[in-house]
Amino acid sequence: MPKLKTHKGAQARFHVTGTGKLMRRNCEISHLRRNKSKNAKRNIDRKTDVAKADVKRVKRLLPYGVP
Repeated sequence: MPKLKTHKGAQARFHVTGTGKLMRRNCEISHLRRNKSKNAKRNIDRKTDVAKADVKRVKRLLPYGVP
C-alpha cells in the first residue's frame, strides 16, 4: 500500500487535538468585526469542533492526524 497524501487545504483549516478531536476556526472572523461586541469577538477567536456529520470526511483528508 502506498502512503496517503495529506490534503494541504484541510491541513491549513483543521487541526487534531491530543485526544483526537477535530477543531476548526469560527466564521465571521474578519468582515464587519468592528460592529461586534467584545464578547462576540472573543468567542469568534476560539476554535470550535467540526460538525459530527463532517468528521468522517475531514478525517479522510487528514489520514495521519496532522496537527
